[in-house]
Amino acid sequence: MPRPDARSPHALAGGPGDPLVDTHGRVHRDLRISLTDRCSLRCTYCMPEQGNEWLARSSILSTDEIVRIATVAAADGVTTFRLTGGEPLLRTDIVDVVRRLAAIAAPDGRPVDIAMTTNGIRLRELLPELTDAGLRRLNISIDTVRRDRFHELTRRDRLDDVLDGIAAAAASALRPLKLNAVAMRDVNDDELVDLVEFAVAHDAQMRFIEQMPLDAGHTWDRARMVTQDEILATLSARWSLTPVPGRGGAPAARWLLDGGPHTVGVIASVTAPFCGDCDRLRLTADGQLRNCLFSTTEYDLLPILRSTGSGDREEAIDRMLRSCVHGKLPGHAINDPSFLQPARGMNAIGG
Repeated sequence: MPRPDARSPHALAGGPGDPLVDTHGRVHRDLRISLTDRCSLRCTYCMPEQGNEWLARSSILSTDEIVRIATVAAADGVTTFRLTGGEPLLRTDIVDVVRRLAAIAAPDGRPVDIAMTTNGIRLRELLPELTDAGLRRLNISIDTVRRDRFHELTRRDRLDDVLDGIAAAAASALRPLKLNAVAMRDVNDDELVDLVEFAVAHDAQMRFIEQMPLDAGHTWDRARMVTQDEILATLSARWSLTPVPGRGGAPAARWLLDGGPHTVGVIASVTAPFCGDCDRLRLTADGQLRNCLFSTTEYDLLPILRSTGSGDREEAIDRMLRSCVHGKLPGHAINDPSFLQPARGMNAIGG
């Protein structure tokens, strides 16, 4: 995979402290930080049950390295850091990661926003410490609330742990609380209404995600995908849906349920892509910057972070961020015949 050279002057726009603006005018304010590629589940659409090739532990970013990158990104206008995986709660120093990132200030002096996407398995145990450390928002993945189906889909009998985590989050002050489900034909598409009702009962927003070509086995089939239109048609038989305006750069379009206050969201990356408003960058657990979930190009920060030279690491990180942003395409091109699925699976890119 090519490693672009961030030192090329033509690849840069602005300098330290300037906004991260790509060649299409999109300002980047969100950095998704993967803390590990490992997970406590083995969801069929994400990774095989056995034979996974994990990232070398020596390549995983330390907390100091993560904070160094995040500090530069915040100075360049990034205001939200979302911690992902794999499963971020498997990281033994997760509370320290949250605490140190939450201490970073934006250029205007306000604290950055720390969010997390998790499968919820260790959430009840860790939530009080995470909240005290500065975690402000949570997305919890749950594709089914049926025990047999959960076991079949995740290859693990951990539904009770996930439900306990969701209950703990619902009892906390973290809002908005979002529950994520990948909608899959003949797997959980008969459960869409049940999942929304479950979310409403926990004062959470259910968000359905169109299945994307990010599976480790590269077996994604567009014809098998449950589309946004199908999801909305199913939900419309139970609720009156009213579009919520002002989506901005949010990945999910939202609808009020029977006039509100509860909402449901759909992330339609395939049938209704939101690339034109995307403000996200991604950092993999092994120090690779990505400007799109579906990018086939990565920008390697490890040599900068671990160089023994005397150069200015912060300035070099800033240059690499700008090179990454500069290389961002107008869209992910899933609907183009030339589309190539990324070599990494979702667990190695970061949710």
